[in-house]
Amino acid sequence: MNQKNLKLIDGIVVTIDRDNIDTDQIIPTEYLKSIKKFGYEDYLFDGWRYLDKGKLGITSNERQKNEEFILNRSPYDNSSVLLTRDNFGCGSSREHAVWALRDFGIRAVIASSFGDIFYNNCFKNGVLPIVLSKDNIEDLFQIFENTSSNIKILLDEKLIKLNDKEISFKVDNNLLERIIFGLDDVDITLKNKEAIKIFENKRAQRAKRERRARRAEHPDWRLG
Repeated sequence: MNQKNLKLIDGIVVTIDRDNIDTDQIIPTEYLKSIKKFGYEDYLFDGWRYLDKGKLGITSNERQKNEEFILNRSPYDNSSVLLTRDNFGCGSSREHAVWALRDFGIRAVIASSFGDIFYNNCFKNGVLPIVLSKDNIEDLFQIFENTSSNIKILLDEKLIKLNDKEISFKVDNNLLERIIFGLDDVDITLKNKEAIKIFENKRAQRAKRERRARRAEHPDWRLG
């Protein structure tokens, strides 16, 4: 479940220094058979985190881990911010890719660009995708690549803070609202329920007037 009134993301940054990480690398196809929306944390970056072949239902503790992969090492196994490169989340449109990141504990992904569908799926599932310039991405890699440190992301201010360094980012306010208030598509619809109710009432009244007009013109018609 998405956190409500999220104004600050404060957590450890994990770096994956690759371009074009696609959704199949984020979570392989064999884990898409489940119809559940939660419980995918053990399958995140499956092909990189493990040395054996997994299957749906087998947990991380039952697998042979690749100790060289960063998410299997402390403190990065408790990371909440992922720093990566260009075109993250490209490939197929599987929403499971965002679910796997979210369930692992990743609250924000910082990259120079994202796959379009993945980008929009993030906002529906409580993960903030932040687009920064390649220069800013390179600066952050220089800071985090060889040391573990926390980063603060102030959502209201659209600001990343690291010690004395600050980087602003741009994001649509309506999309950001989904992250801050934990809104899904149903919540967005319910926000407009009064407007929808007014519209439906007006449509019903208009239909009644049209039926009355037809009856007046054709009194012998049996109209519902």
